[in-house]
Amino acid sequence: MATSGEAIPPGQPISMSQQILDKGAQMMQSLKPIKQISQHVCTFAMYNHDMNRQIETHHYASRINQDFLQCSVYDSGDSNGRLIGVEYIVSDKIFETLPPDEQKLWHSHAYEIKSGLLVQPLLPEALARTELENLVKTYGKFWCTWQTDRGDKLPMGPPSLMMSPQAVNLGHIRPVLVQKRDDKYSINSEALKSARMELAEPEWINPQADYWKQHGKCFKVEIEPAEMKQRNNVPFP
Repeated sequence: MATSGEAIPPGQPISMSQQILDKGAQMMQSLKPIKQISQHVCTFAMYNHDMNRQIETHHYASRINQDFLQCSVYDSGDSNGRLIGVEYIVSDKIFETLPPDEQKLWHSHAYEIKSGLLVQPLLPEALARTELENLVKTYGKFWCTWQTDRGDKLPMGPPSLMMSPQAVNLGHIRPVLVQKRDDKYSINSEALKSARMELAEPEWINPQADYWKQHGKCFKVEIEPAEMKQRNNVPFP
């Protein structure tokens, strides 16, 4: 599969004048939503419609409240990382209020945290502990909008629903992917797994989440033509 470096969008290099304009705007504008990002989480995900495709993902999260996080997802933590999607994370309390058909689109986080797959690069484990205790009881919904792993140079087609690692056949992440990530950030996932054994697991993980694991079914977005709605009973055009 392609790497993020190969999925370079077509276009001219950024000009000096554009760089100056961008720097000026950055200094003068507030960029308030971006400045609310407080965490960098690195983990792995699989395409729901093709779980043989596994990717390393970097989630930059901002907290809306104690029960809700929103994340911009990139294919790397480098300065040239591509924005490939968005993930929403809710507490188990909020998840239980969702309609059953909505719950099918979400995944649980307990396994990827307990297994040492989800890490916060450069943050000591002792400092991350409290947040991990919160995240282990959460659920996420992750839509991928740019499939850089297959070499797409631009975001192509409909978004793809993504799933989290799980302790069953298709949910296991390939060791080579984990080792590559661990080497880059000087992480030992196996050591983290041992250290996290004492993390309290959820008393119950709703079986509507991780729906593929329970039912062997996936969800895929398809694009199809549709009639445009009329405005004030005036036909188009």
